[in-house]
Amino acid sequence: MKTNIIFPLAILLLAGCADPNHQTAKKETPRFLNSQPVEHRVNNASISTAQWKNTPFDEHIKQASARYGVDETLIKAIIQVESNFRPEVISKSNAVGLMQIKASTAGRDIYQNRGKAGQPTTAQLKDPATNIDLGTAYIQLLRERHLSGISNPETLYYATILAYVNGAGALLRTFDKNRDAGDCQN
Repeated sequence: MKTNIIFPLAILLLAGCADPNHQTAKKETPRFLNSQPVEHRVNNASISTAQWKNTPFDEHIKQASARYGVDETLIKAIIQVESNFRPEVISKSNAVGLMQIKASTAGRDIYQNRGKAGQPTTAQLKDPATNIDLGTAYIQLLRERHLSGISNPETLYYATILAYVNGAGALLRTFDKNRDAGDCQN
């Protein structure tokens, strides 16, 4: 199911970037620190998060947003696409929980960034508070470590989404065949 959603989402995001007549519905660029509803107009289709209803995870999302400086709307969008707000979901590739975190990659990276050994367990990743915290920490890590050379806020926003879904190494290899997986050189 994840693969069926990822490709159209990536195409939609990239189509919006490539369209010379692309305009956002609001004049300001979506920002990670802005928790206002995001609305885009891509090829005459309006995409808005304003109609999202409250979820049982909103407090965890709000806390993680404040802790890591990541837009609540982005966190909620990732949760919706990755798990449809179901904390018990495990993908075929062993991504777990609300934000579909792989313990051996994103989980391990966050643990290393925090100076911890190992990786989170499946039980930990099924816990909504832990999953949202780790997933949001991973978004921050992607921005600060792997995507820090991107200065345009809108490009950074879209690159972060693609790196989260496909991995930072895959995104970087798309643009430069000489880069090591996950190693961004300025």
